[in-house]
Amino acid sequence: MNSTKIRFGLKRTSTVNNTVSCVYSSNVSCNSHSFHFKKKCYWFTGTESPRHAGFVLGHAIASSIEAEAALLEDGLGVVKTDPILSQHTDHLKYRWQQYTKTKEAIESAEGSLTEFALGYKKLGINRQEGVTVYREWAPAAQAACLFGDFNNWQANTTWMTRDQWGVWEVQLPDLPDGSPAIPHGSRLKVRLQHPNGGWVDRLPAYTTWATIPPDVMGAKYNAIHWDPPSGEKYEWQNPRPPKPSSLRIYEAHVGMSSEEGKVASYTDFRDKVLPRIKAGGYTAIQLMAIQEHAYYASFGYHVTNPYAVSSRSGNPEDLKSLVDEAHRLGLVVLLDVVHSHISSNVDDGLAGFDMGQQEQDNYFLQGEKGYHSLWDSRILNYRGWEVLRYLLSNLRFWIDEFRFDGFRFDGVTSMLYNHHGINIGFSGNYQEYFGLSTNVDAVVYLMLANQMVHELLPDAITVAEDVSGMPTLCRPVAEGGVGFDYRLGMAIPDKWIQLLKHARDEQWSMMEIVKALCNRRYTERTVGYAESHDQALVGDQTVAFRLMGPEMYKGMSALGEPSAVIERGVAIHKLIRLVTMALGGEAYLSFMGNEFGHPEWIDFPREGNSWSHHYARRQWSLADLEHLRYRHLGAWDAAMMKLDDQYSFLSNSHQWVTHIDEQEQVLVFERGPLVFVFNWNPLKDYEGYKVATPMPGKWRVALDSDSWCFGGKGRVGHDVDHFTEPSAEGIFHDRHQYMRVLSPSRTAVVYHRVDEEAEHRGLGQG
Repeated sequence: MNSTKIRFGLKRTSTVNNTVSCVYSSNVSCNSHSFHFKKKCYWFTGTESPRHAGFVLGHAIASSIEAEAALLEDGLGVVKTDPILSQHTDHLKYRWQQYTKTKEAIESAEGSLTEFALGYKKLGINRQEGVTVYREWAPAAQAACLFGDFNNWQANTTWMTRDQWGVWEVQLPDLPDGSPAIPHGSRLKVRLQHPNGGWVDRLPAYTTWATIPPDVMGAKYNAIHWDPPSGEKYEWQNPRPPKPSSLRIYEAHVGMSSEEGKVASYTDFRDKVLPRIKAGGYTAIQLMAIQEHAYYASFGYHVTNPYAVSSRSGNPEDLKSLVDEAHRLGLVVLLDVVHSHISSNVDDGLAGFDMGQQEQDNYFLQGEKGYHSLWDSRILNYRGWEVLRYLLSNLRFWIDEFRFDGFRFDGVTSMLYNHHGINIGFSGNYQEYFGLSTNVDAVVYLMLANQMVHELLPDAITVAEDVSGMPTLCRPVAEGGVGFDYRLGMAIPDKWIQLLKHARDEQWSMMEIVKALCNRRYTERTVGYAESHDQALVGDQTVAFRLMGPEMYKGMSALGEPSAVIERGVAIHKLIRLVTMALGGEAYLSFMGNEFGHPEWIDFPREGNSWSHHYARRQWSLADLEHLRYRHLGAWDAAMMKLDDQYSFLSNSHQWVTHIDEQEQVLVFERGPLVFVFNWNPLKDYEGYKVATPMPGKWRVALDSDSWCFGGKGRVGHDVDHFTEPSAEGIFHDRHQYMRVLSPSRTAVVYHRVDEEAEHRGLGQG
C-alpha cells in the first residue's frame, strides 16, 4: 500500500451490525453526503458536492511542465493542489498581484524584504559612531521633542526635526567622557504636538523595554532605553537547535509559571520549568505574553508595545538567557506574536500615535474598520508602508535579538477578514474565503511576513491561529499560498468540550470524534491539541476539572481505591490526549500544566478577584508527589512523547482509520507503523477482539493506558505476542489479516510489529 496516498478523505466502506468501517484517502471517489461535517469551526460540509467536501482533492489539473510553471508565475500553484480553487482564480490572481507589487516596491526601495525588516535599527533609539540617534515616524505631529532622565525631563531642550516622510529625528553626540548622551536604563518619553495644538506624551513606538514605578497603582509606563554596556550584555552560549523532526509544542506563560502567588521571572522559568519541559519529551516551547501589555489580565493579548520585552518577568537579558538555555536543551522556542490588533491604551502604547490623521499617515485604520468591537482594540493599516516596516521589523527583531525560532501568530482569523470573524459561522463554502469580506491587505502582509521569516531563517516555524479554515493558508507563498507551516486545529478542543458538557459517556459517537480530528486539509499541516490556554480561562475549566470537578480536591490520592468519578476522569483524560495526538494533526500542543491534569481554571489578578494570583499559577507539586494521581497523568503524557520518539508516528503521513464501531464504542486506526485500539465504552471489556493489521506477523504492546504506572488496573499483558491470522473472507476492515487483543473498558492500547529477524539476531548475540 502506498502510504503517501493514505490521507484524510472520507470513504464509507461498510455498515454491518451498526459497525462503520472507514478509510481516509486522498484519491477516492465517494458520496460525501453520507456524512455531515458541521462544527463550530467548520471547513467542509456534507451538503455540498463531493468535490466541495474538501477531502477529495483529485489529481493535478496541470500535467505539463509549462502549465505548472504558468500557474506558479501567476500565483496559482495552489490550484494544482486544490482544484476547487479554480473557481476563485480572479481573487487569487489579485492577491498575488498585490503581493508581488508590494514586494517589488520594497525591494526597489530597500534592496530586499530582509533589509526592509531592519527598520528597528533605523527607527527608535540607536547609537552609531559616537552619536545617539532617535527617529520616530509620526506624520501627524506638528512638533516633537524627546525628554527623560537624560535631560532632567526638560521637554523644551531636545527638539526634533521632521523629514518629508514624517520621520522625526534628533542626534545627540556622546558626552565628553565618551559615554552615550542617553545612558542605559534611562526613563524617557517623546512629546508630540497634536494637530489640534495640544501636547501628548508617548512611549517611542520601537521601545524595547518599558516599566511602571513600583507599588504605584494605575501608574503610567515609561520607556526605558535598553543598551547595556558590554559587560552587562548577555553573551550567547548555544547555537539554535535543528528543526525538530516531530513538533511537540509546550505552550507556556512565564508569569504564571510559579507555584507561589506571584509573577514568575524569566530566570525562574529558565531554572525550574525548562527542565520539566525537556523531561516531558516536548521539542518546542511557545512563549505567551512576552510582548509588553499594560493590562496583565489580558493574558498578553492586549499588546501595547510590540518590541518591548514584558518587564513583569525581568529584563531583555533575562529573556535571552531563557532562550539560550532552551536551545542548550535542544528545544526550539516560538514567540506568540500579536500582530492582529493593538491595545487601545493611548497612554502606554502604540495606539497613542493615532491623532486622527489620514490612514496613509497612520498605524491604524480609521472609523469602525479601525476598531475591534469585541476586543476593544485597534486594527492596523496593513497597507501602510511604515506599518509593514514596523511589523516585519518586529519579527526580525525577535529573531535577531532574542533568537526565537519562529512564531505562533495570534488572531489570524481577525486579520483575514474585514468582519474579523465576529458572529460568523464558517460553513466551508469557498465563497466565504475569497470575496469582498477578505482583507487582502492583511493577507498580503502575512504572505510577506512568512516569506521574510523563512528567507531569514529557513528552518523557522510559523503557526496560524485561524478558526475559519481558509484554504491556502499553509501552502508556500511561491504557490500563491499565505505561507504558514501549520495551522491550529481549533475545532478539536471545541468537540471535546461539547462531548464533556452535553453527552453521557455511552452517547459518545466514534464517528463524531473521527470527523472532528480528521476534518482538515491534508496538504496543509495542522497542530492538534485537546486543550490550550483558551479552554482553561476563567469561566471555563481544564479538561481534567471538567471530568472530575471538586472530587479532585479530595480524591486524587493513589494510596487508596479511586472513586468512580476519579477513575473515569483519569481514564478519559488519557484517552483524549492520545487520540488527539495520534489523529489530530502533524504536530501536537499542550498548555503548561494540563499535561498532568491541572485542576481549576486560569484567572489573572484583576479588580474582580481583588488582584489575586491564586488561579494565575501552576501547582507543580501536584505532579511531583508520588502518592497523587497527577503523577500518573504526567507519566502518561511523557510516555506519549517517548512513543513518538520511538516510532515517529506524528510526522508520518500514513493515517488510516480501519474500524469504527458505534455500538461497542471502539475505534481502531493506524498512524505511522503503529496500530491504535481505543475502547471508549464505560462498561464493556472485549476479549479476543479482532483488530486489522497493515502487515502480517507478530505484534506487541507499545503503550497501554491501563498500565499500573499510569494509574490503570494492569489488565493488558505486555509480554503477550499477538500473531496475525489471515482473513477468511479475504479482506477484514480493508486489510488481509487481523490479530486478536484484549481491549478493556476506557483504555487505549498501541501495538507495534515485531521485527523478528532483528529479535533473533539479538538473541543469538546474547
